[in-house]
Amino acid sequence: MGASDVNLAELIGSRICHDLISPIGAITNGLELLEMVGTVQGPEMELISGSVGSAGARIRFFRVAFGPASDQPLGRSEVVELLRDVERAGRVRINWNLTEPVPRNQVKLAFLAVMCCESAMPFGGEVDIEALGAAWTVTGKADKMNIDTGLWAGVATGRFADKLNPAQVQFALLPNTASTMSRRVAAETASTQVMLRF
Repeated sequence: MGASDVNLAELIGSRICHDLISPIGAITNGLELLEMVGTVQGPEMELISGSVGSAGARIRFFRVAFGPASDQPLGRSEVVELLRDVERAGRVRINWNLTEPVPRNQVKLAFLAVMCCESAMPFGGEVDIEALGAAWTVTGKADKMNIDTGLWAGVATGRFADKLNPAQVQFALLPNTASTMSRRVAAETASTQVMLRF
């Protein structure tokens, strides 16, 4: 996968997110109207509302992770709010340990790294995102990890012994996107921790 492939992947990701966010927003508005008039209540309504909220949060997350990278800054409050919404839909707690706005392209790398960490924590866990100067570290910790050694060995180079499936695409996109920004990815794994640096 070369730079042009990364750009194509970003355009596809952005298009899908753009086309899905509007109907999900319309469903959310419709649910709010139903709640206001009180025609539908109970666990069914909570299930639908929760599911739509989770889908919307994940799509906003994917929009950053898979969409075009730019130098446009994203502020702490915007990123933290998005991550809190994503947390509600999953089992992983995500700590954004940065205080200053950072360029969207660097947030994109962090989000791809978060997705890599999530794949190793099917039973839940915690991800810490930190930056010291230009160097970023994303660390996933959990009592029970499921680490695919082939994926974690290949994430530094973007070359893998086995063909990737759709749930693993972040492992290829992270190093290739990083290389377009003149960055290299390093990975470390242990029994209860995975770490990505770029």
